[in-house]
Amino acid sequence: MHGSPYTVSDVMTRTVVALTGEAVFKDIVRTMEQWGVSAMPVLDGAGRVIGVVSEDDLLRKEESRDTDLDRGGRPLRWAELAKAGAVTAEELMSAPAVTVRADATVARAARVMARRGVKRLPVVGADGVLTGIVSRADLLRVFLRGDEDIAEEVRREVVDERFPVPLESVRVRVRDGVVTLTGRALDTTLVPLAERLVRSVEGVVDVRCALTGPRRRPGPEAEPAADDGTPRHAAEAGNTP
Repeated sequence: MHGSPYTVSDVMTRTVVALTGEAVFKDIVRTMEQWGVSAMPVLDGAGRVIGVVSEDDLLRKEESRDTDLDRGGRPLRWAELAKAGAVTAEELMSAPAVTVRADATVARAARVMARRGVKRLPVVGADGVLTGIVSRADLLRVFLRGDEDIAEEVRREVVDERFPVPLESVRVRVRDGVVTLTGRALDTTLVPLAERLVRSVEGVVDVRCALTGPRRRPGPEAEPAADDGTPRHAAEAGNTP
């Protein structure tokens, strides 16, 4: 069970391959090949993240070998030309590094990745010291959460909390991360809110809401009136000898 939003610390990789600023080009390439990574954080002497070296940074050297144009046919900028001639991690790295704190939500980390156009984020403490790394694949792990675990949280955190007692058979079913709500709710004004809250539960892929209002109880039918507007049973009673 996981009743609160997943944080980066829940999904991050804690064993990180990192570089010192003095690491040289060929050693960086060998390390990437050995560990099967495409980027590595660069640390200062205190373990703080000062930059990131990625495959893109390394490819500047090959890109500029026969031309001064980039892959789009545009002239390489000065910074790109400088990287083409770089030898050490400190010269090659992109800085400052885009990082994230371990207590940030998975959703926040995903937004940072999307906005900054990066595939992974070094995870740092308040002092900037490296504590882990989180990748796009790590963020997707929340969708491996079991259906029954999701259903239990939806029942506890959404249905039980938002729908007044007594409940009228609000049922929760989850299959492959898709939550289906069926049954009757006493207060239909809460249905849109419930749907939004279910979507915010970690691991939910989609929500299908088929809740309806309570059944109408049959009431006494109005009696047909006499011609003068008096209820027919009264009129008939008055005519009784």
